[in-house]
Amino acid sequence: MKVIVTGGGTGGHIYPALAIADKFKEMDQDTQILYIGCSEGIEKDVVPKSGYPMELVDARWLDRVNPKEVIKTGISVSRGVMESLKIIKKFDPDVIIGTGGYVCFPVLVAGHMKKKLCYLHEQNAFPGLANRTLEKYVKNIFLGFKEAGEYFKDPSKHIVAGNPVRKNFFTMTKAQARETLGIAPDDFVVFTFGGSLGSKKINEIATELLQLFNGHQGTRLIMGTGRWYYQEIMDMLAQRNIHPGSNIAVRDYIDNMDLCLMACDVVISRAGALSVAETTVCGKAAILIPAPNVTANHQYYNAKSVADRGGAFLIEEKDLDIRQVVEDVLKLMNDRQLLNAMSQASRACAPVRALDIICGKITEDYMALV
Repeated sequence: MKVIVTGGGTGGHIYPALAIADKFKEMDQDTQILYIGCSEGIEKDVVPKSGYPMELVDARWLDRVNPKEVIKTGISVSRGVMESLKIIKKFDPDVIIGTGGYVCFPVLVAGHMKKKLCYLHEQNAFPGLANRTLEKYVKNIFLGFKEAGEYFKDPSKHIVAGNPVRKNFFTMTKAQARETLGIAPDDFVVFTFGGSLGSKKINEIATELLQLFNGHQGTRLIMGTGRWYYQEIMDMLAQRNIHPGSNIAVRDYIDNMDLCLMACDVVISRAGALSVAETTVCGKAAILIPAPNVTANHQYYNAKSVADRGGAFLIEEKDLDIRQVVEDVLKLMNDRQLLNAMSQASRACAPVRALDIICGKITEDYMALV
């Protein structure tokens, strides 16, 4: 089978696509994979490390406010479709699956025009305009959250799968992760991160926790500042004469997310679909603060899905009280029964069969045509 996977812009679209590609290769080593990304996304740096060949096409997001930008977007999408048609003609895939991001639209439209088996994975609880528009071009839509089905028109196309999470999140224990990171088995560990670029608000919370935990035995803080904020945080700590002790790790980018998530007790983060999926797979109590400036406020709905089941505290940024968040952390540290209950509720939300469902259905459809 020859498969095109496409998704880009952010890790939340790229890593699920790579997880799907890896699963297809695991099922059949003879499967040929081609990744189509966007020339403006981080996939051009991430995907080559996976070993999969990649092509780049033109794609951009629709600005529906500025008429000039709408015209530019139309030109870009048309160019992207033409570029995708050329790639599809050359590679001749049996299947195309998109995992979101600007690049999905031209690739799946082109795949539909070429009468290929096309599929879409919607990671968020509230789908954006592009994915809702793509519904008519695909055979099935795999849903990361059941709630997303309410916003698509054809229920017969919906398959609730959960969000694909890379295999390494399933292959270690908390004890193994802590041993690898040099963390004592009984330490209380908080992990904060705001995505690859970072979040100012989450860094403010982490800074308060840093000052509280610094030098205190039995506690640990892993702080992912994001690349935009790392130097600002380090300068601020220096100005305040705060020297992070051995129980504090401040990093600009978290490249071992699986280890950090598995090792911690509590996660404080935004609520991107992939972050939520990885957090629940690891069964972690979470304090989720959805990014307020994302399309259709989809992170709020992602967080609500877990919070409604008892696996997370949901705090909207407009209601954020840093002192209250610190109190919530201390409450979890001192109430292991609550911590364990939230951990179990979080794990119950985990998409443990997502890859089996997605790749199994696609393979079944392909075999029916052979």
